[in-house]
Amino acid sequence: MAAQSLLSRLSRCLPAASSRGSRHGTVQLLLRAQAKTCGCSFSTSSCHNTKFYTDPVQAVEDIPNGSTLLVGGFGLCGIPENLIGALLKTGVKGITAVSNNAGVDNFGLGLLLQTKQIKRMISSYVGENAEFERQYLSGELEVELTPQGTLAERIRAGGAGIPAFYTSTGYGTLVQEGGAPIKYNKDGTVCIASEPREVREFDGRHFIMEKSITGDFALIKAWKSDRAGNIIFRKTARNFNQPMCKAARKTIVEVEEIVDVGSFAAEDIHVPKIYVHRLIQGEKYEKRIERLSLRKTDESQSKQKKAGDDIRERIIRRAALEFEDGMYANLGIGIPLLASNFISPDITVHLQSENGVLGLGPYPLQSEVDPDLINAGKETVTALPGASYFSSDESFAMIRGGHVNLTMLGAMQVSKFGDLANWMIPGKMVKGMGGAMDLVSSARTKVVVTMEHSAKGNAHKILENCTLPITGKQCVDRIITEKAVFDVDKKKGLSLIEIWEGLSVDDIKKSTGSEFVVSPNLQPMKQIST
Repeated sequence: MAAQSLLSRLSRCLPAASSRGSRHGTVQLLLRAQAKTCGCSFSTSSCHNTKFYTDPVQAVEDIPNGSTLLVGGFGLCGIPENLIGALLKTGVKGITAVSNNAGVDNFGLGLLLQTKQIKRMISSYVGENAEFERQYLSGELEVELTPQGTLAERIRAGGAGIPAFYTSTGYGTLVQEGGAPIKYNKDGTVCIASEPREVREFDGRHFIMEKSITGDFALIKAWKSDRAGNIIFRKTARNFNQPMCKAARKTIVEVEEIVDVGSFAAEDIHVPKIYVHRLIQGEKYEKRIERLSLRKTDESQSKQKKAGDDIRERIIRRAALEFEDGMYANLGIGIPLLASNFISPDITVHLQSENGVLGLGPYPLQSEVDPDLINAGKETVTALPGASYFSSDESFAMIRGGHVNLTMLGAMQVSKFGDLANWMIPGKMVKGMGGAMDLVSSARTKVVVTMEHSAKGNAHKILENCTLPITGKQCVDRIITEKAVFDVDKKKGLSLIEIWEGLSVDDIKKSTGSEFVVSPNLQPMKQIST
């Protein structure tokens, strides 16, 4: 306060200047002098300034072997391409990489997997990266699979100085119980397994304790920075980048453009300079698109259907009846997302995607394709007027907090009382849970499963108890297949409420691996009209 009073008195004592600008300049000189004299830390201080680099290798060359790196991006969207390329050149080994996924076989973090520079991945999703899955199942790579929302919150908590927190996500699953394979032996047995989580009860619900995550370095991709080091992101390229900026001892950011201070308003800054230690303008960006999905023209829609399309469309047309006017909904890839094509024009449904967008539109035309705008399935999309973009931790706050009214997703198995399994077949297939465990964790969100009634060889998918590791415990409210619709009561079990025309209750019993009751109001299976 004394310093401000002195500055005010000095400025009033200044002689009238011929121009307002010269008087302002004199005040700025006084401000700098005052900062030096009184030891105050004004913006003129050079103590914590962001350091700018021109060579990405120089920006990462001091990263030692065995470091924990937080690497931003979702799929291939918003990944730090130049910094990953620089790590290939430095050859740093023994990396623990914290990232939602590991790119693809020949791009993104997949390149560091090929060179065996990564020792452990902490991720939510293996996805379609065949090398990632191969190294994990063969015991060459340690993988700590973590629900996507939990991963985002663990990183956010780490940056906020919070050592641990409780979440309902993962209760009753391998995440809570422990025993999930982190590393396999070469013979397929488990070498390292996950530890069980502490469980506490709040207001009659069970929650598990998760510890926060911090890193030695964070490698971040942003859109623009100013010369002070403040950064902004573009569309869905924000994802994990924003919380990761805050959770590392040293944050290294690459941007597409560096602009003058004041080029964007202070209130529009996504991450303030205090979190940004090193910054580089990327030389070039490939911005590879993982799944180019385009809006179908009338001509392409009229092409001959493939075998199985009729069954899928039957499920899709029934699923579309779940939408209500004004609803906020999250749709999984495949059949659930396709159901959005049949939303009635008379209602408005706001589609949320966990990678950070609310207000998803249809697939783009070729001229509308934007690599910075994808959905959770890594497909190119558009956004409707009134849409918004946000970070991954914000997205899952919406989801866990019950602000999303409906989540619709696929399944490998569903049990009589609503347990869901859809993320792994131990020792054979591991895709990861992605955001599914979070999406089914809120008691305030309706969970609808869409799937074919039976697996290959007519194996049952609706069972008394799931035989695969579960994604959520007693979380499913409704099951829609090509044969029937079941409601799920968490205590009483399954109730058959709709049946496809031409099928009998006995037909449903034969193809269902669980007992169920028949609703007294059993109806023919409904289909949305177009």
